[in-house]
Amino acid sequence: MAALEFRPANEVPFDDVQTVLGSSQAGRCQCQRQVLGDRSWWDMPVGERRMRLAEQSCAGDPAAPTTSGLVAYDDGEPAGWVAVAPRPTYRRYYGRSPVVWRGRHEDRDDDGVWVAACFVVRAGHRGGGLMYELAAAAVDFARSRGATALEGYPIVAADGGEVVWDEASVGTPQVFAAAGLTQVSAPTSRRRVVRIDFDEVSPP
Repeated sequence: MAALEFRPANEVPFDDVQTVLGSSQAGRCQCQRQVLGDRSWWDMPVGERRMRLAEQSCAGDPAAPTTSGLVAYDDGEPAGWVAVAPRPTYRRYYGRSPVVWRGRHEDRDDDGVWVAACFVVRAGHRGGGLMYELAAAAVDFARSRGATALEGYPIVAADGGEVVWDEASVGTPQVFAAAGLTQVSAPTSRRRVVRIDFDEVSPP
């Protein structure tokens, strides 16, 4: 990566976010499945999902106190996206989903714990390690916004198989490990919970 820059989504035009998401699965999802949960997400038109992301990201409003992710620029071109926000933002993980909570006993309402929920790397910018850079940027961003910890919920490959691109959108253990997150549980054969606690780690 020659000249990477990471900017909060509220500081960039919403068109740049849409350029990264494109018209494939990421463009259809609009980073809403983790926010809404499966049932509400399935029944919602793409246009409404897009409108919700615009509101959540506060794109184009540098004075906004919150946003929902970071946009990566590679030599000035929108190239990547990571959704990162307080854990209660993501209903699919925070609410009914039992998977990430198996064997864990903590306050689900703790909005000091943030989640790097989704990664998108634009076609033409893949294969150069940008997802690793996005994960590291998410760690720095969450810390800078006062988070006490950052979690991720990556998928691992099934025995003898590979993680397909859509599955990798939640990150992989290797990506999170490189950013300093460590595994705290393995609630299923394929799901991992990883975390970094900022009160135990000094900023670089």
